[in-house]
Amino acid sequence: MAAFRTHLFLAGTVLLGMATMAQAESPEPKTAPKPAWTVQVDPLTTMLGIGHVLIERRVANHIAVYAGPSLKLYDNLLSDDEGYRAVGIEFGARWFFSGTAPAGWWAGGRATVANVSHDDESRVGGYISALGGYAWIFDNRWVVSAAIGISYFDYSVGGVGVDGILPGAHTGVGVAF
Repeated sequence: MAAFRTHLFLAGTVLLGMATMAQAESPEPKTAPKPAWTVQVDPLTTMLGIGHVLIERRVANHIAVYAGPSLKLYDNLLSDDEGYRAVGIEFGARWFFSGTAPAGWWAGGRATVANVSHDDESRVGGYISALGGYAWIFDNRWVVSAAIGISYFDYSVGGVGVDGILPGAHTGVGVAF
């Protein structure tokens, strides 16, 4: 019986050693790094006559910042704002409280500063927003994001444009890398 226990112990030791060696030799599956950058366009503001291209960068595990041009170069598809134009920049920051930036649930703020003009009048205007939303990244490449919040607008000139406190929204589609 002692010989049987010795053989069982040796067989177990050999099998355990082989399993350990096999595990050590098999490479770990490589996972693609999480994207740190996104480039997005905003379909909602595009419909309102404002073209946004936002370039976003993760600066910490849960924080991303972004900036991009804000260009109102054509008329609003939903109202009569013929001739109203704005050229400026939008920038903002997002804190991702679920997931790693730039994906997951987030809360953030944004600001836009622009030269707004209508007919022969022009001035500096802008808006600020507090937003909360979610950003999805599919296949480690495609990004879709949406948010709602509140905005303060000082974005009118010559009786055309938007002023005051209004609901805020964000939509985005683009690429992540």
